[in-house]
Amino acid sequence: MGRIIVIEDNLVFRDHVCGMLEKAGYTTRTAYDCAGARKLLEALETDDIVLSDLRLPDGECTALLEYMRASGMRNPFVIMTDYAQVVSAVSSMKQGAADYIPKKLLQEKLMPMIRELAQKSKIRRTVPIFERRSATFQEISRRIALVAPTDMGVLILGENGTGKDHIAEKVHERSRRADRPFVAVDCGMLTGELAASELFGHRKGSFTGAVTDKAGCMEEADGGTLFLDEVGNLPPEVQQKLLRALQTKCYRPMGSTRERRADVRIVAATNENLEKAVEEGRFRRDLYHRLKEFVIQIPPLRECREDILALAEFFRELANKELGRHTEGFDKKAEKILLTRAWAGNVRELKQAVTSAVLLTEGETVGADKLEEYPSLQTTPSFLLKDGNEEKERIIRALVQTGGNRETAAGLLGVSRTTLYNRMKEYGIIQKKKGK
Repeated sequence: MGRIIVIEDNLVFRDHVCGMLEKAGYTTRTAYDCAGARKLLEALETDDIVLSDLRLPDGECTALLEYMRASGMRNPFVIMTDYAQVVSAVSSMKQGAADYIPKKLLQEKLMPMIRELAQKSKIRRTVPIFERRSATFQEISRRIALVAPTDMGVLILGENGTGKDHIAEKVHERSRRADRPFVAVDCGMLTGELAASELFGHRKGSFTGAVTDKAGCMEEADGGTLFLDEVGNLPPEVQQKLLRALQTKCYRPMGSTRERRADVRIVAATNENLEKAVEEGRFRRDLYHRLKEFVIQIPPLRECREDILALAEFFRELANKELGRHTEGFDKKAEKILLTRAWAGNVRELKQAVTSAVLLTEGETVGADKLEEYPSLQTTPSFLLKDGNEEKERIIRALVQTGGNRETAAGLLGVSRTTLYNRMKEYGIIQKKKGK
């Protein structure tokens, strides 16, 4: 199983690159200089791909490339450059680099290049997925098991950061298409012309910048699953072409006079209210109904707080491996912060907070002070209580999670301690006294 090794000293740019790769389902490891990269290369696996900035703080990445080739490592090595460095990047290909990519074209060129290299080196997506055990996610797992073996279109709904991409991959992995490609496209990044090219491909000369023929995602995903993330952002003209491709299983690359066939299962996701988009004329009604043959709704993390500590432990272990740390858990104050923070960015924000805290932790226990250094997207909990049985169940879950501590449970639920006590009295929720 392979990974993408990203070597880049600009942390913001590195996080951007890793975010693109991880959203497409790849596992990444990172270094910021040649010395750190050499440590990663010592444990390089045969399916790994190396993606490196040309100029690093302690030298050029060509030294790493020479080291790899001298050591018999034949892994694909891609160099990221500024335009002024293209000549150096081209010359590095004589030393065995697989390719180079100008940073200004990264958004358009990176994922197609990685997919092509991954296919050649038989790399598989290896992103660990935590199996959440809350009642809500048990129901989601049941729905995945029901729809996965079919060819029905699946629409995954949920806020940003809730893990819609992981649900899409689960649908694919449990389908009859699991041994065929899973191709992910972030529709939020695509303009009209670029969207048509990315989905359906193009012929050389079909538009400015089309210097070669390009296969689209429909062709790459033939026989497998095409995941359209943030599908609500697709331009209207591309929506029409996509609908026709779904209806006829045929599509035409840009600039081509011949149609091609593709047997593709569509899984789409969005955080947008598509029904509202349909009413406002921004999204085709017929495409909307085609995509929503089966709907999976992912709740925000604030509505599944019983998953938080288990998720945090999972991300802590991942961070240990990625950052070379040896933490063994969170202290009680840190757990309280984890349980009561609003997590407006959902699971993605939780992962980032835990990773940051692990990086800052020198000892074995992650303390509350390390979590407090990570800026929260929202300072007050927004886990609002709802009416009826659901409200009662959430109060009980909060009390169980906090070991019966009403103050912490109230903070978790986003209400005052007095309000919680009154609701407990109203619903007849009685806590057993310790020792009874």
